[in-house]
Amino acid sequence: MNLPTKLTVIRIFISFIIIFILLFPFYEISVSFPQYTIDGIIIRSEYIIAGILFIIASLTDFIDGYLARKNNQVTDLGKMLDAIADKILVDSVLIILACHGFINPLVPVIIVLRDIFVNAIKMQAASSGKVVAAIKTGKFKTASLMIGIILSFFYNLPFELFGLNVAGFFLLLGSVMSVVSAFQYYNMNKQLLFND
Repeated sequence: MNLPTKLTVIRIFISFIIIFILLFPFYEISVSFPQYTIDGIIIRSEYIIAGILFIIASLTDFIDGYLARKNNQVTDLGKMLDAIADKILVDSVLIILACHGFINPLVPVIIVLRDIFVNAIKMQAASSGKVVAAIKTGKFKTASLMIGIILSFFYNLPFELFGLNVAGFFLLLGSVMSVVSAFQYYNMNKQLLFND
């Protein structure tokens, strides 16, 4: 297992830690996280911790891809684990944030449906011996969502103090780019999909 793949595995591990922090009922074991107030905004520290971990995990996403390309260490295992890691990290966090009232539930619905659609295209292509490469709009979608998620974890600060919903903007942008990239994947592979 090369270094980029190890970083991807670390990202998966961090993702599960984030999920655990956000979903485990710590109150059942009499554990509570400190809370702070900034200009009337109640800040729960478990979200700050999860946000810091999310930043670390997001950085590994960019670093592992960079190292794999730079050192010619792109492998089928690495590509598969990278796709799985991205879905675990981003999709699960979007669902949790929506359930906790941080973001609009429509965002994870769009993203998860898009991922199912694109993965179906990739699987059909793979069965025909074709590899569907990542496209720029898909990468831009991921970057936008990650920025929006990070800002959501940090309560959209400091922008919230000025009434600017920057977190919401990036999540909306990521959702739009998600739909755009799905159509692009379809257009690029529709002949392959209907060749039967």
